[in-house]
Amino acid sequence: MIKKIKFVANLIITIAPIVLILLPINFFDYGQAVCLSKRLANMECYACGMTRATMYFIHFDFANAWFYNKLSFIVVPMLVPLWLKAVFELQGKKLPGILGKLT
Repeated sequence: MIKKIKFVANLIITIAPIVLILLPINFFDYGQAVCLSKRLANMECYACGMTRATMYFIHFDFANAWFYNKLSFIVVPMLVPLWLKAVFELQGKKLPGILGKLT
């Protein structure tokens, strides 16, 4: 059962960036905020705008990514090794090199 859950999780992690790249760059620009601090206290937290910033980052629009959330320049590169790990685990392999030891 745990192997099945891990497989589904790795499959979702592998497919998610591909789907986000296929979506239009401004897909998340409109609509209400779902952030609790924004909705309840009307204050922005450090993660506000991260989804939009990530979309702009993966579409190589770095100026807008910086505008929406500066932390995306730290978060998105940190997600790449996790994505690679999921891709390798779907193939039944271990991530090679130092990344395999770190993740």
